[in-house]
Amino acid sequence: MRSEFMKSLPYLIHTNLELGLMLRSVKPLAMFVEEYERTPDCLHRYLRMFDRHVQADRFVRREHPVDAGTYRFRYIFYALPAEEWRIDRMIRLKEATGPWTVEHEREEGQLLGYEEWMNDLWLERYSSVGQHRA
Repeated sequence: MRSEFMKSLPYLIHTNLELGLMLRSVKPLAMFVEEYERTPDCLHRYLRMFDRHVQADRFVRREHPVDAGTYRFRYIFYALPAEEWRIDRMIRLKEATGPWTVEHEREEGQLLGYEEWMNDLWLERYSSVGQHRA
């Protein structure tokens, strides 16, 4: 279900549409967060659909574990083969120390495949609402 904030945007948010967008080469990178031993079945099913395309060499998959003390999770990335560099850059971005900034938010949007005008609009609204997109 999309929030009122997301519905107000004049462009398509990628959340839950990643697979189709990647198959059409519209989205270069998809990122998921999986909590250890707490992942819903629906996410497992969605990731299996991506994995079929990894096996067919349409996507590249990489996992990046994070151990934040009592909170352990992993990022799961899927990229188009020519866009695999985005995975390394996203990992560096997520591992950056300090507070999450507007610059971080813009770079995340760029890596996920949003156009500059979309990022501009997102940041304008994000700053006032404090939302986060996938």
